[in-house]
Amino acid sequence: MVVGEEIDRLARDTGFSGVVSVSRGSEVVLARAYGLAHRGYGVPNTVDTRFAIASGTKGLTALVVVILIVEGKLALGTRVRALLGADLPLIDSSVTVEHLLAHRSGIGDYCDEDALPPAQPQSFTSAAAYLPALEGFPQRFPPGSQFCYNNGGFAVLALVAERAAGVPFADLVASRVTARAGMAHTSFLRSDQLPGDAATGYLEDGRTNVFSLPAVGSGDGGIYSSAGDFAAFWAALHAGRIAPPEWVARMTAVVSAETSTREQLRYGLGFWLPPDDTTVMLEGYDYGVSFRSVSRPSDGLVFTVVSNTSEGAWPLTRWLGGQLVAEP
Repeated sequence: MVVGEEIDRLARDTGFSGVVSVSRGSEVVLARAYGLAHRGYGVPNTVDTRFAIASGTKGLTALVVVILIVEGKLALGTRVRALLGADLPLIDSSVTVEHLLAHRSGIGDYCDEDALPPAQPQSFTSAAAYLPALEGFPQRFPPGSQFCYNNGGFAVLALVAERAAGVPFADLVASRVTARAGMAHTSFLRSDQLPGDAATGYLEDGRTNVFSLPAVGSGDGGIYSSAGDFAAFWAALHAGRIAPPEWVARMTAVVSAETSTREQLRYGLGFWLPPDDTTVMLEGYDYGVSFRSVSRPSDGLVFTVVSNTSEGAWPLTRWLGGQLVAEP
């Protein structure tokens, strides 16, 4: 089967809006764009268009934290209370950086997967601006006792990283991750002031997502990136150009084998681990956003699907996963 022809068919049949990219090592096997980056002005998506990637950001956050550990500014065992001080008093005093990285902290989540968007998302313009939204959520279970996916935990990690380094979180991502990976088109953008090369996200009823998401993302999500930048990201990650190889191995080793996801995914420290035991994955889903990028380090296979609708990426990611990951 010709991959490009099947992708074209799926994109046409599902009304896909976004970009699909497949590469092996330095060879780009497929890079195609579909649909509109801005419907009102008829601006088409291109293979270089930047898209919000929602929780795909968590992998970058985890890398920032690990690099600060390597630099001696944090440790996996650092108790976050030491950096939070009097802020967020309902977070248990025994919660550590590692608990947050692994989604095993048990802290209350300001942005539960089934909840409505946080109130006044346009006021969220920095890691510190998330503090009022993170307040008031009781501890759910003892730290370390189980896995529970937690957006708030990664928003807290952004605060912890910022305070440990004395540098704004967005600048930490830029200097410690995207610059090292050669991700020239990846940064935190204001959703209400997007540049011409960034796609606007759309809700199912055709409205934009500008009132549904934070104005500027943080540790749990919201960075903008391109499919090409993720090919560069995975190559740099596995080559040890972002974090030392021993730390990459630790981050991509199974910490939680049971995560209650439909796809039997496991979780490491900031990265999803599919059940095939050969690939590593980042994924994002939100209002007007769907993203998945999968890497197989053994042969350099990377495929990325990103869309400016909430459900657009999934038919294509399922097909690519079934076809490409199943290959020997």
